[in-house]
Order: sequence, then C-alpha cells, then structure tokens
Amino acid sequence: MNKAMPTHAAGASETDLAPSADHATRAAPQPAANAAKAPRVSAQPPVSDEIALPSTLLDITPQQAGTQTLLRGLAILEAAAAGVRDLRTFGAALGTTRSTTHRLVSSLVQARYLRQVQGGYLLGPKLIELGTIALEQMPLTAVARQHLESLAEQTLDTIHLGVRDGDDVLYIDKIPGTRGLEMRSRVGHRMPLASTGIGKAMMLDLTPDVWQSLFEASRRALASVSFKPDNRPDAQTFMQRMTNYAAGGYTFDLEENEASIRCVAAPVRDASGAVVAALSVASTIPYMSLERMDELIPVVQREARAISEELGWRAPQPATRRIKR
Repeated sequence: MNKAMPTHAAGASETDLAPSADHATRAAPQPAANAAKAPRVSAQPPVSDEIALPSTLLDITPQQAGTQTLLRGLAILEAAAAGVRDLRTFGAALGTTRSTTHRLVSSLVQARYLRQVQGGYLLGPKLIELGTIALEQMPLTAVARQHLESLAEQTLDTIHLGVRDGDDVLYIDKIPGTRGLEMRSRVGHRMPLASTGIGKAMMLDLTPDVWQSLFEASRRALASVSFKPDNRPDAQTFMQRMTNYAAGGYTFDLEENEASIRCVAAPVRDASGAVVAALSVASTIPYMSLERMDELIPVVQREARAISEELGWRAPQPATRRIKR
C-alpha cells in the first residue's frame, strides 16, 4: 500500500544566477587595437548549480529566479519526507554544492522545519504544527468528523476520509477500528484513485474515458508493488465494475490495494453537487464478507449524504407531474 513519494528539486538561488547583461557588457573583450593593454577575459560561462532531478519545482521562468532559494528549501523538505537523511544525498538530489546545501539545511533546522538526529535529518515539529492547523482550516474535516465517529461506532471498523489530489486519493482523516487490526493507511498517505474504494468513489461522476485513463495511471504507479494474491482487475473487469458502481452510488475495494483488505465507500458532494471527497469502511476478510459489504452500502451512503448536506448539497427532488383538468 505504500507509495514512494517523488523527490522534488528546485533551481539555483539568486547568488548562483548568471551575470546580468550590463555586467556581461563590461566584461566583453576589448577591440583589437587595445588588445595589448586589455586583460584576457575567459570565454567560459559562469559555473552555476545544476539541478539533476526533473520536477515541477524546476519549471520556473527567468522572472521567477528570485524564488529559487525558497523552492530549494521546499525540495529539501520533500526529499526528507521521501527518506533522504544526509547532506550528501540532499546535495545530490538538488545538484547543489556542499556549502549551499549545508546553509539551506541549517536554516531549516533553525526554523524547526527539520530536526537533526543521530544519523542525519528528519522532518521537524514546525511541520506538525502547520499540518494540524491546515487540517483545522479545512471545513470538510470539521464537518465530517462526527459522522466518521458515528460510522466507526456502528461498524467497529476502520474509517477513512479522503479527497482527490491529481490521480491520487489523499487521506485527510482516519479512525482506526476496534477489532485489534492495524492498517498501513494514515493521514497524509496517498494512493492511486483507481486502486482504492475511496478513490473510485470520487470517480463515479467521471466519464468512461477518464476511468480508463485513471486505471492505467494506477497500474503504472503500482507496477513495482507485489500483490499476493493478486486481485487487481483487468481493464474490462474494472470498467464493468465502475459502471455498476456509478449506477448504485457506492464502490468496493476487493483486495485491489492491499491483500485481505476490503472496503465499502461512498462519495461526498458539495452544494454544487460535485464530488469533493469520499469516505469508506475497511476491514479484513473475516469481518468483511461480500454479504456484509452489501449490508454496509446504505449505512456508508447515509453518513456520506449527511456530510454532503452539511456542505450544502440537497438531494434532487423527483419531478412532479401536473394533472390536466
């Protein structure tokens, strides 16, 4: 279920930028008549730190050059989140010199975004503080919490709340089950949409072409992950299931993401009717037979609807027929 997060990198800092046009003019070679008096000027371009890794953080324009130091700092945090621990590896990931890397890392430690431990560096307490505040500022989590707790009490199983982030589902809340089982999912964890029940619930309103595209993206993302037994569906089976799910307003995870784990999920909608999140009930096969999954569909849908209504969604009213007199 784990997915390695990409390590992002950024461009050169302001001090590493190439000389300005005015400076280049002053440094230009003198005319031939004054060649004897003029000092020799090297034609080699100034050396700057090259970034070795492709990343969206590298896609900057010359006008954004002043933000490169900030982007490098963010790249270091993402590298640390992906498991990088020492200055040498940070520098290799960013393509920076040891002195530049040390300066950036030291600043992040001082600001508590990183912490130094024996063996290297880890993410710091400041990120925990900011992450907690970010969750509190997301109305969805505050609105949904009581309904997640209600669902957990009713089922005794693990409850997840997630939102879409590109081709992935991002888990923003979790209540562990009370049956003594522990799942690898956690708040902040990401998985491909099409490989999870909660992710597929956020795909229900999409077109079959998009279903196919997200299915292929999921297969690519999990190509190196071993599944024993492998219960991942082929494309045709996946599309048939999505058609049935869309008609019923729910989705299942039938051990497609983690061996022996099944779940039932339903979408959460906002005032416009758009799917903005999804919730799920998950457990192991002994507690999640196919019969029980069917029984849980209306239970999960009820709590998803309750959250949706608090976000302003209203169920479509059936059209009334006027009686001619």
